[in-house]
Amino acid sequence: MMPSAKKKKEKPSIEEITKCPQCGGTHLTKDYSRAELVCEDCGLVIDEDFIDHGPEWRAFDSDQREKRARVGAPMTYTIHDKGLSTMIGWKNRDSYGKSIPTRNRAQLYRLRKWQRRIRISDATERNLAFALSELDRMASGMGLPRNVRETAAMIYRKAVLKNLIRGRSIEGVSAAALYAACRQCNVPRTLDEIAGSSRVSRKEIGRTYRFIARELGLRLMPTSPQDYISRFCSELKLSGDV
Repeated sequence: MMPSAKKKKEKPSIEEITKCPQCGGTHLTKDYSRAELVCEDCGLVIDEDFIDHGPEWRAFDSDQREKRARVGAPMTYTIHDKGLSTMIGWKNRDSYGKSIPTRNRAQLYRLRKWQRRIRISDATERNLAFALSELDRMASGMGLPRNVRETAAMIYRKAVLKNLIRGRSIEGVSAAALYAACRQCNVPRTLDEIAGSSRVSRKEIGRTYRFIARELGLRLMPTSPQDYISRFCSELKLSGDV
């Protein structure tokens, strides 16, 4: 009988290679022009002819990159439809940049109108659209980073799914979600600051925050006074030694 052939050891993928097999270095560079994985420490070519998962086109500046890209913006929770819907522009031009004839503009106007209507189809989406616009307005006024806005939008969406909005104002729940997101992301903001950017009182924001934190199981530690020192020093233009 013929001896059973031994299975060949599968070649590891380019993502699985984390160190150089010769010197053990971890400074690896992917040279996409040569399709090679090179160790910066010893110069060994670890892998060659690997697959480039990037686009097949080249761009030499940001304008060319925007024109040649065939994808939209990344998904975000700060928009009621997560940014996955389409938009019909108002430039009255087709995909080739040519002006649309006058006889077809009335039809295009009707398409735009119905497209706006179907983006918000029910009461839940109308609620989300208004609440997320309020969140974005308050976060922009306070100069909050993107991760805080995404976290606040997620908290508000969870509150909507658990039907915690009934009987409460949308502005109050939005402000409470933003306050919870600030504490969760370690970006300290006081209730007075949140109330100053919103249209509801400090008392209502605090009451709504305690309610949604209890119902959603948000375990947030109390804010320490030390968390405000760096921000206050920056606003007062004090040195790091202070």
